[in-house]
Amino acid sequence: MKARVAIITEIIAPYRIPVFNALARREDVDPHVMFLSETDPALREWEIRKEEIQFSYQVLPSFRRRVGDFNLLVNYGISKALRKAAPDVLLCGGYSYVASWQAAGWARRRFVPVLLWVESTERDQRRGYAGVEHLKRRFIQLSDGFVVPGRSSAAYVRSFGVADELIFHAPNAVDNDFFSARAMRESARTPQDGLPRKFFLYVGRLIKEKGLFDLLEAYGRLPGELRDEFGLVIAGGGGCRPELELLASRIADGRVVFTGFLQKEQLAALYGKAYAMVFPTHSDTWGLVVNEALASGLPVVVADVAGCSADLVEDGWNGRLVPSQSVEQLIQAMASLARDERLRNKMSVNAREKIRHYSPEACAEGIARAACAAANRQVHV
Repeated sequence: MKARVAIITEIIAPYRIPVFNALARREDVDPHVMFLSETDPALREWEIRKEEIQFSYQVLPSFRRRVGDFNLLVNYGISKALRKAAPDVLLCGGYSYVASWQAAGWARRRFVPVLLWVESTERDQRRGYAGVEHLKRRFIQLSDGFVVPGRSSAAYVRSFGVADELIFHAPNAVDNDFFSARAMRESARTPQDGLPRKFFLYVGRLIKEKGLFDLLEAYGRLPGELRDEFGLVIAGGGGCRPELELLASRIADGRVVFTGFLQKEQLAALYGKAYAMVFPTHSDTWGLVVNEALASGLPVVVADVAGCSADLVEDGWNGRLVPSQSVEQLIQAMASLARDERLRNKMSVNAREKIRHYSPEACAEGIARAACAAANRQVHV
């Protein structure tokens, strides 16, 4: 008999749809996804592709408000939705929403095992608030098992004294086939109007925490002949764009292009034209754009604090790992790739090889293993 799994997660994110679709195709679990909101319009510009959804789901009634730096999202109808779903296992995609606590409380009162999906790492800058850490520790104590995307998040969960047998790996994933096919098709076409012939690419929000000021400084300090040959394309939206554009305008003998936010089809086309992708973040629980770049056959330059770095990047093999906030190391990594096209091409092949193991099906398998173990009471309740 299939284990019925209720999944509480925030929004209809495009990178989660392929994972939940893969989960719904399995023979051992029967998932029902409860989204707390369709989207967060203040932060996300993704199109909501409901036609791609092939799993059972609902969007819970809610209201949202921002209070300073915090995002307050309150849902109602949680108990009614859970009673209808009648899950054997509850999987909560985080602890920071009221609905997660309501759902966990509902489950504990009915002896339904609770799994917590944890993406935080020990190097996440969002740590350190005493109140938040207390709540996190309390939710971990409420949980019967843990789903993690990689090594860094697993190490973080272990730091709370959690035994290895309660930790299940479900590698973060994107639709590899989509990005690979679209990028290969675009790479054979002539360069797009408005783009440099060769360029390094950044994808993500335009905020200070993503290391974009480091990236612009590094690009501006590349040798002049490399800036003549290589541009820098920055894709994404965010509040720092005006300041970044001003800094970019002061870089001589180079070219910096800001594309704004791109939907996945446009983004995949951009990956297909890029020379390499740079992800210089100061703090990131994972960094799914690295998955997208690798699936597109791009070498990557990634800051070592990114949650994905320990799993996805082998320094010198499919990319370069650099210390976060080290402009000098960023310059060296970009310059070495720019000067050695043979190395770049070798890394491109290895990029696709590495990402094969980080598919939606692999993520779904990890979730299913956790859910089946919990349903069979192989985790504590």
